[in-house]
Amino acid sequence: MRLHVVHETRYAYAPPVETAQHMAHLRPLERPQQQRLLGHALHIAPEPVQRSESVDVYGNVRTFFALGSTHGELVVRAESLVETAAPPPFVPDTAPGTPWEAVRERFRYRKGVRDDPVSEFVFPSPHVPLHDDFGAYARPSFTPGRPLFEAAMDLTLRMHRDFAYDAGSTEVGTPAVQALAQRRGVCQDFAHILIGCCRAMGLPARYVSGYLLTQPPPGQPRLVGADASHAWVELYLPPAAGAPARAPGGWAGFDPTNGRQPGEDYVLLAVGRDFADVSPIRGVLHGGARHVLHVGVTVRPEDEENAG
Repeated sequence: MRLHVVHETRYAYAPPVETAQHMAHLRPLERPQQQRLLGHALHIAPEPVQRSESVDVYGNVRTFFALGSTHGELVVRAESLVETAAPPPFVPDTAPGTPWEAVRERFRYRKGVRDDPVSEFVFPSPHVPLHDDFGAYARPSFTPGRPLFEAAMDLTLRMHRDFAYDAGSTEVGTPAVQALAQRRGVCQDFAHILIGCCRAMGLPARYVSGYLLTQPPPGQPRLVGADASHAWVELYLPPAAGAPARAPGGWAGFDPTNGRQPGEDYVLLAVGRDFADVSPIRGVLHGGARHVLHVGVTVRPEDEENAG
């Protein structure tokens, strides 16, 4: 499926901003056999005096830009053409029937044993602290000997049943533990809660930012969160027993907001420990004590646009 993504962010400042520096994560990732970036353009107004691209520690392409003149408005418009495919049901070289406890043991600290780099995603992060409430909610899904994939999907579906999507119930800085307690929030909250639950069980999980197809194909339900940036979770599945010593494991996606795994109607933008690592735009401003923010996202099939 070829999808055209338009993500426009508009800030109105009062009083005007004198100077500013920003970092944007708005370029979709490339992922073999799942997502290919066919085109991308990032338009910024006013024109930056400095602009550069780099790759962060998680493989995301980020854009730094600096504005050196007084401005009352900032408009950042990202346009991307992405070719997507449904990911395989299970990550290659991974045993879907592996008990979750066996995976947890893989990431326990052992003196003299080199840590797996993926262990970073077991530890707390700015928006996902370790907390007993996450473990208490997760345990009914992680019963003894249950296969990891099955347990993670059960937790995802349980969250979908137990939590209400309510855009007015939380803010960007609302603690994940609070969202867990009130059983309400948005996709960012649900992703942080699912990550917290997995990490509480000793399992590596990471945050994924991206997009959903705005209008579903005929006969399919419209997904929650399709009018803005979306967020879901990837859980690490290690190599199957008996695989070569250097065989890679992989990441499997889980979307608690919609109670499913991501498919070809999802566009992957960036990955990190939590939202703090992949915020679409963040910055440091001189001036502009108040601002009004408007974000608009549209994801449409390319053939639909050509037909129109």
